Amino acid sequence: MRSTTEKMKVDPRDAKLSMAHFYVAFIALALGGLAGLLQVLVRSGNFQLPAPITYYQVLTVHGVLLGLVLTTFFIIGFQFAAMSRTAGTLSNGARKSGWLGFWLMTIGTAMAAAMVLLNKASVLFTFYAPLQAHPIFYGGLTLVVVGSWIGGGAMLTSYVRWRKQNPGKVSPLLSFMVVVNMLLWLVATIGVAATVLLQMLPWSLGLVDTIDVLISRTLFWYFGHPLVYFWLLPAYMCWYVIIPRIIGGKIFSDSLARMSFILFLLFSIPVGFHHQLTEPGIDPAWKFLQVALTFLVVIPSLMTAFSLFGTFEMYGRQKGAKGLFGWLKMLPWGDARFTVPFIGMVTFIPAGAGGMVNASHQMNQVVHNTIWVTGHFHLTLATAVILTFFGISYWLIPHLTGRVLTKKMNKLALIQGCLWAIGMIFMSGAMHAAGLLGAPRRSSFSTYGGSAQATEWIPYQIAQAVGGTILFVAIILVLIIFINLAFFAPKGEQEFPVGEAAETAEKTPLIFENWKLWLGVTVVLILFAYTIPLIDMIQNAPPGQKGFKLW
Repeated sequence: MRSTTEKMKVDPRDAKLSMAHFYVAFIALALGGLAGLLQVLVRSGNFQLPAPITYYQVLTVHGVLLGLVLTTFFIIGFQFAAMSRTAGTLSNGARKSGWLGFWLMTIGTAMAAAMVLLNKASVLFTFYAPLQAHPIFYGGLTLVVVGSWIGGGAMLTSYVRWRKQNPGKVSPLLSFMVVVNMLLWLVATIGVAATVLLQMLPWSLGLVDTIDVLISRTLFWYFGHPLVYFWLLPAYMCWYVIIPRIIGGKIFSDSLARMSFILFLLFSIPVGFHHQLTEPGIDPAWKFLQVALTFLVVIPSLMTAFSLFGTFEMYGRQKGAKGLFGWLKMLPWGDARFTVPFIGMVTFIPAGAGGMVNASHQMNQVVHNTIWVTGHFHLTLATAVILTFFGISYWLIPHLTGRVLTKKMNKLALIQGCLWAIGMIFMSGAMHAAGLLGAPRRSSFSTYGGSAQATEWIPYQIAQAVGGTILFVAIILVLIIFINLAFFAPKGEQEFPVGEAAETAEKTPLIFENWKLWLGVTVVLILFAYTIPLIDMIQNAPPGQKGFKLW
């Protein structure tokens, strides 16, 4: 007997809001994927871009569209649907705020994209100073961030409304997770908003001659590392809440899921210095502290792995599985809604191990600024996260459009997931190997084409091109499936699967809903990790910059 919650659907008005975000996200996937293909072909040394397109222009298009636009629009669209499904239909005010946020983000994206295409903002997706872009690029980024704040505010108001209507009750798990992720985003984007508005934009407009690059990079990485978890937590939402329902099992522990999300909120923000281990001007003691805090994120990651595989094993045992790994045979491998995200889960194991290397105070010196980092990035975001996003879209898009995932599209989705895994083995594997040989990050083949060391990298660059080509084929398949599910699939009812906690799981304590406590601890950790280092940077700023504070 299904519960009332399981019968709920996303309101059609809210579905239109979510779909608007998905349209932008998949357009970004198409254009960013093409730029990625061109990039790896250039790196192979056997392809030249037609004039006047430049390598770093293509590199910026790829990073901005896939790393920022695709992810942000998909996540916000998914989270609006999740809130509507579990906390109830959005209020008219929240929906209007959602649309306002969407249009601000879309206009900002168009502004930034125009400058990149005009080759006036080839500053990569990290836009580090002293690289400088056109003011319209920075203005566009500002609109994207502000739009996301407005959309996030609409989600938070929906959660607050649910709490008022259900006093003393534990909120739906999926809604709780959305709130954690949006709070993480709102706190983290303060850093990038500060550097763009107070440093980059005045500098680009010519209002100041110089900016403090160290403070700029510090503010960016205050945002840049939690950005990774803003990408990752929606995938965790799927793994924790959606996958158990798809396989016909139960959530291993509601409390464990909430605790892991709270720990991500606490430990993901005050750790940006581990991206700046080779930079002068930061006391090594503060770098070491933030490295230690970085490794604390391993705890919720291991909690997640334990919970997920506990869910799989419980399900398998209920089906009569025997032996240590007999439950694996019981999982629905023919269902793309499960298999595609599962590939992402498995990929996160080596991705997490590589992340520990990057965060290490010592081992980072071996791989810093090499293409190893790019390979790691493609295992985490471009495989673990993006494959899970694809898996979500295979049931969420038809749910929102009133259609169904057919057997034909399901089979095509399975092929797409396998192609993605094969392509990433070639590309990311070659990047990791070349990085250990010292191959630089973000440089084209022509930069080092004549050196003996560059010759050593050639086989790995060719493997990257092979992998990138396979990945582009997989992107084409994803786009075919998306268009079919949005416009051409048969009309019908596609479930928005939301799992329930196992009957044997412990009762969830209300302390997880104490946001004053968790936000208070988060602020204390941030102040502890950043206050003294930022004061040191300002006091020891280069001559001519001390009076400007931030610039």
